[in-house]
Amino acid sequence: MSSAPTVNVDPAAFWADPYPLLAEMRATAPICFVPELGATLITRRDDIHLCEKNVAVFSSDQPGGLMNVLMGHNMMRKDGDEHRRERFVYYPTISPRKVEQVWSALFEQLADAVLDDFEESGSVDLVPDYATAVSGEALKAVTGLTQVRFQDLNAWSQAMIDGVANYTGNPELESRCHDATAAIDAAISERLPEIKQQSDYSLLSVMTEAGMPEEMVRANIKLTISGGQNEPRDAIAGAIWALLTHPDQLDLALSGEVSWLQVFEEYCRWIAPIGMSPRRVAVQHTYGGVVFEPEERVFFMFGSGNRDEQYFDEPDRFDVTRDTTASLHFGAGPHFCAGAAASRSLVGDVALPKIFERLDNLEIDLGNAPVEFGGWAFRGPLRLPVNWG
Repeated sequence: MSSAPTVNVDPAAFWADPYPLLAEMRATAPICFVPELGATLITRRDDIHLCEKNVAVFSSDQPGGLMNVLMGHNMMRKDGDEHRRERFVYYPTISPRKVEQVWSALFEQLADAVLDDFEESGSVDLVPDYATAVSGEALKAVTGLTQVRFQDLNAWSQAMIDGVANYTGNPELESRCHDATAAIDAAISERLPEIKQQSDYSLLSVMTEAGMPEEMVRANIKLTISGGQNEPRDAIAGAIWALLTHPDQLDLALSGEVSWLQVFEEYCRWIAPIGMSPRRVAVQHTYGGVVFEPEERVFFMFGSGNRDEQYFDEPDRFDVTRDTTASLHFGAGPHFCAGAAASRSLVGDVALPKIFERLDNLEIDLGNAPVEFGGWAFRGPLRLPVNWG
């Protein structure tokens, strides 16, 4: 383990709300070892931004890491030329240009279709019925697994997320993750013959056409499902909740004074859907007065860096007029999120404005229990009951 000071956490309390303890860490022990998580946490924005780029020390290549063990060796767990080669094959499907040319119009159609299903009902839980459905239908198209249900895609994503964040070694979470990856492999096997006969713009098609080995294709599809479902799902539901509980901020978006994309960026700064990224220490290294030993685990706490007081005034406040340039919600350096353009389009350009355009007088259902959030590695609302009309 590193020479960083030890900070203990209550895992349940940290899952329920990590931000108070993260603020304490930034103030008193910005680099600290947390035995309950078996990792050294880096919590300040500048430290994360600098160390994440130093892949020679803080490596994404984690042969024994949970993601590799449970999901296969994907490009997120590779560095250098190996990472760049796979990213080069993967990226054309979801580049900003391809998103504009192909996916943005489809995202509009998918969101309208989801809203058509429940617009007349007057009340739903937006987490499963809107956020999950919109992100899932979009992900089906982007991955190429168009034959599966969005509910299945969401369940597989959650099972993999829980599995790769299972640092306490819960056997039930590990088993669910294995079941999910097996189901994804079966879905890929079902679609591959069709994709080979009739190519399209999906990741499954583009990676296969480029000659990527099938085991890499499978691993990268699983990677895409694990992050490409939960991040937009949690950002859609969370940002709607944030606007409904901050009507002054909603007014700024409705009036056009700020863009819906800026709402998305500020929400992801405030409550980062992906709050952490793990790394393996490749060689002994000293940084910030801390000695890091080879093979130990380090967590870059994006959710903490996004509330760093050195960059954001009143960082615990949701403010859609804020400059979010310094935010790390898509990461930094060579592992900057490849799906950033697709996520911005789906959430900021489509899902957020559409729901407020289509559903008049949208409000949280006050007859239900308060909306609860959960997670520190991945975070979002667990439910969001609403009424309208």
